Amino acid sequence: MTRLQRLFLLICFHFATQVFSEAPPALPQEVLFDNWQVTWTPASEENNVTYTVRYSSSFSFDSDLWEDVPSCKQVNFTSCNVTLIKAEAEHGCVMLGVQAESRGLTSDLVRACSRQGNSCSPKVGLSARPGFLTVHLSRHSGIAQEGYHIKQRIYFGKEGERLETYEDAVASVSINNLKAGERYCAKVQYTYFDHPVGVASCDKCEVIPPSDPGTKTIESTFAIVPVLVILIPIIAYLWLFQRKRIKEWLQPSYKMPNALIMEASDLAHIQISTNSPTEELDDITSMELRGQ
Repeated sequence: MTRLQRLFLLICFHFATQVFSEAPPALPQEVLFDNWQVTWTPASEENNVTYTVRYSSSFSFDSDLWEDVPSCKQVNFTSCNVTLIKAEAEHGCVMLGVQAESRGLTSDLVRACSRQGNSCSPKVGLSARPGFLTVHLSRHSGIAQEGYHIKQRIYFGKEGERLETYEDAVASVSINNLKAGERYCAKVQYTYFDHPVGVASCDKCEVIPPSDPGTKTIESTFAIVPVLVILIPIIAYLWLFQRKRIKEWLQPSYKMPNALIMEASDLAHIQISTNSPTEELDDITSMELRGQ
C-alpha cells in the first residue's frame, strides 16, 4: 500500500468517525403557543442552529402528517407568527411543534402547548386534596361546545415522567389513590372521534398534601351521625311500644332438668306396677255395687 493510499484511508476514516459521532442538536425548550404566535427557548448556546415550526391539521385524522410552516422554516430566531395557516385548518385548530436543525442533523419534534387556553386548547385547573387530584374542565368554552364527539383527554402522571396514562372525559375528573408528598401533573387536549385536536394545555402540577388527623376525626364523626339519627328513633319505638314482646322473645323457654324427668318416670312406673289389673277390676265392681 502506497503512502498516498494510506493518507486517503486516514482521511476517509476521519470523516466517517466525525459523521457518526455527531449528535443531533438539543431539543428546543418551553415551546408555547399563544394567539397564533409560537415561541421557544434554545436548549444550548450552540451556533449555527436553525429552527422550523411544523403543523398538523387536527381534523385530518392523521396526526403523523406534519408540514412545515412556510414562514417559519429554518429560522434562527426563537419565535414565529403562524397566522397564515389558520385559514387551512378546520375550526382554526392545528397541532404545532418545533424542531432544531444543525449540520444536516434534525432533532425530534417538540410539540407546543398553551398556558392560557383558547378555542382549540382546553382551559385547565388543578386542585389537590389528600389522596387525590381533581382536574377541572370547562364544557362551555372552545370547540367543546361543538358537539358530543368532542371530548377532553386528560394525561396525568408523576412530575418528571412522561404523561402517557390518560382518561377521556367531558367534565371535571378526580384521580384517586395518589401518594401524599408526591407531585403529580396533568395536561389536557381536545379529541374528535378519539383523534387529538388542537394544541394541548401545558403541564400543570400539584403536590398531594398529607392527611390531617383532625380531618379524619371530622369525617368519622360525619359518618357516625347519620347512623345514630336512624338508629335512635328505631330503638325508642321498640322500647316504648314493643318492650313486652321483646321480653317474651328474649325470655328463655323452661326446660325440666333431666334428673327430675327421670324421677317422675320412676314414680309413675312404681305406681303402675303396684296396682295389678285384678285389684283395679275389684275396685270398679265394688263401686258399681255401692251405687246400686
